Amino acid sequence: MLIDPPIWPAHDTLWAHLVSDTSIEELHAFAAAAGIPRRGFDHDHYDVPESRWHELVALGAEPVGGLELARRLAASGLRVSQREKRGL
Repeated sequence: MLIDPPIWPAHDTLWAHLVSDTSIEELHAFAAAAGIPRRGFDHDHYDVPESRWHELVALGAEPVGGLELARRLAASGLRVSQREKRGL
């Protein structure tokens, strides 16, 4: 499980991305165990608020930079491109 720094602003807070570089099933299982609502899932990652970042790291998410997260997600074959998200 990987998590990037909470630097993405929206809804009066900063957000991080939680991903698995192993499987989507692993990602959903981790999120469910951590109490992250399924509505936070966006094709290949969960958006998580800054207030949960340290807790998720304590639960086992590995902190990595945004570029490293994107690189490892792409290398795993689990990345969903913006084009795919738009259904093109």
